[in-house]
Amino acid sequence: MTDALSTPSAAKPAVNLTRQFERIALLLVWVVIIGLFSAAMPSAFFNWGNFSIMFASYAPAALLALAIIIPLTAGDYDLSVGATLTLSASTIGVLNVWHQMPIGLVLCIVLAMGVLVGLFHALFIIYFRVPSLVVTLGSTSLMSGAVQWMTNSSTIGGIDNNLIMAAVGYRLFCIPYAFYYALAAALIMWYIFDYTPLGRKLLFVGRGREVARLNGIAVNRVRVGALVMSGVLASAAGILYAGVLGSADPYSGLNFLLPAFAAAFLGATTIQPGRFNPWGTLVAVYFLATGITGLSMLGIPLWVTNVFNGGALILAITISQITRGREASDLG
Repeated sequence: MTDALSTPSAAKPAVNLTRQFERIALLLVWVVIIGLFSAAMPSAFFNWGNFSIMFASYAPAALLALAIIIPLTAGDYDLSVGATLTLSASTIGVLNVWHQMPIGLVLCIVLAMGVLVGLFHALFIIYFRVPSLVVTLGSTSLMSGAVQWMTNSSTIGGIDNNLIMAAVGYRLFCIPYAFYYALAAALIMWYIFDYTPLGRKLLFVGRGREVARLNGIAVNRVRVGALVMSGVLASAAGILYAGVLGSADPYSGLNFLLPAFAAAFLGATTIQPGRFNPWGTLVAVYFLATGITGLSMLGIPLWVTNVFNGGALILAITISQITRGREASDLG
């Protein structure tokens, strides 16, 4: 009888240790990868200049991944964030460089475009009940076509130097400001997700819309807000991307989509396992960035990057589903 009664209490610390390890497992693997690349390339990889460049160049991808987890938390997918980024950066090039509009006005227009993109998605997803995957995939094609039309399929250089300086010109601790914008976005999202009624509503809607509706939550309004904020953050990522590059590239922004989705799902396996969370997402972005940067410096062929990103996405979704399933069974 004594053994039977002591079994649950004895098992509890083991479960807690497992959970604690899950929270930091990705961080530990990240440290190991940094150690391996540093051992292989001590002078080239393990230096502050290399990390400074990496933190800044992947800041748009970090903002994009943060944009993705907002609708994901509410149960919707937004596959158009990469196209929104490209549309925003290209609009900056067209209006600021070709039409000589002030950069401040252009940035306001670009952020307003993000709102419109989110509302467009909400119209079809929520009110016409078209699956979010279909709507956002279709809008990706629409925006990609619009970008090629408005830019004549060419890269636009000469973007206002104020934007470039704000992104990569000014530095704190030798790291360009671009990284700190992504860090600030993660901090704000963490506060909203964990400490406000809005964050709890997002989580409830994502876990069960009918239950959330029965508890008095305006489910459709929450979903609309999530899609709009995803569009705005993706537009902000486009602004940052234009500042980091110093130009508007009508094609390369779409390359951020796969690693951003991989980071979103990989981030759900760490810090707060079983939940899409901003700190986990930020860690996952730079974990993937470290792997890609290290492989590139080793001279690995370009196709390996695609394999790495694709494999990371599949693995991240698999681990995330297992973790979320275990969380649900524990709650049950």
